[in-house]
Amino acid sequence: MVQNRNKLIGLLIGNISNVIVHEILEKAISFELEISIKYEKEIRNSFEIAKIYRSKINPINKSLPEKDVQDIKSKIKKIVINELKLRISKGYKGINLDLIDVTIDKKLKELKL
Repeated sequence: MVQNRNKLIGLLIGNISNVIVHEILEKAISFELEISIKYEKEIRNSFEIAKIYRSKINPINKSLPEKDVQDIKSKIKKIVINELKLRISKGYKGINLDLIDVTIDKKLKELKL
C-alpha cells in the first residue's frame, strides 16, 4: 500500500506542478488570448487529474499529515522553479517567480491538503 501511495503522491505532485507552471505562464502572457486559452485548458485538465489522485491518497475530508504536506510542497516548488527557469532561458518574458509560493499555497488549499 505504501508503494502505491507514494506513486499516487508522485502523480499528484506532477499534475499540480503543471497547474502552477501554467497558471504563472498564463499571467505572464495574459494579453495573448489564444495562448492564454490553451494554458487555461491545461490548468483545468491537470487540476481535475490532481483532484482524482488526491482523493485516492487520503479521504478528502481528512487532511494529510503535516510532514507529507511539507514534503509535497517542497517537491512542487523545486519542479516549478526549474520549469519556469527553463522557460525563461528559452526566451519567455514576464514570468514572475514571486508568484510561486502564493500559487502553491492556493492550489494546495483548493485540494484540501
